[in-house]
Amino acid sequence: MKSLAGLTLGLALALALSGCTASMDKSMSMDKSMSMDKSMPIAKPLADTKIAHAHMGHVMTAWGDTPQGQGLLPVAIAEAKVAALHATFAASTSDDLLWMQLHTRHVLHTIDPSLEPKGPGLDYGVSKAAAGTLKHINLAAKSAGASANIKAHALHVATAAENTLTRAEDIVLLANRVLTASSADEAYPWVQQISQLATALVEGVDANADGVISWERDEGGLKAASKHMGIMAKGEGMN
Repeated sequence: MKSLAGLTLGLALALALSGCTASMDKSMSMDKSMSMDKSMPIAKPLADTKIAHAHMGHVMTAWGDTPQGQGLLPVAIAEAKVAALHATFAASTSDDLLWMQLHTRHVLHTIDPSLEPKGPGLDYGVSKAAAGTLKHINLAAKSAGASANIKAHALHVATAAENTLTRAEDIVLLANRVLTASSADEAYPWVQQISQLATALVEGVDANADGVISWERDEGGLKAASKHMGIMAKGEGMN
């Protein structure tokens, strides 16, 4: 009987020890798992695209200080079209210096009204509108939520805007020469160059003579910028 009682007690102790070991193993496994979870990076939600889209809107549809609150790019195009029209007027005669100078002033007004305060433009200027376009499309591309679509076409729009700013600077330089010219013969070659540049503000130039005007450096104008803004907006579901 004593031997049987001892055997029973030993069996009970063995079972108890086995339960404690299993409990400890489970606890250690949970602690290890928790430790591993703490070391794992937590996935962050995708960045918000609203900021990028807001800057796109400033380019395409609305900006605070533009005429009637329009987008910067439409204003640049409208001003550039007036510039091209009056540059054509200026180049329509080769023997009337006063006529050339009158319409050159009109062109200058559309490029930068701070240089010529009176004229047929919107009192905003190609240069200011194109610079604003460049600024906000770059801000859109650099925003945390900018998609690959935005980044790709922002390069195209920005390059065309930079081309426009360069052409605008050249027009101002030539316009000053026309306004200080002493004869029609002296002024006329510059007037012709202004006309070509003013047309290129919107249309761009086929600089490499491949039959296509792209968005690229020295080629694209505001038309190319508008085209790629449209593609960008479509890719973002904004039109």
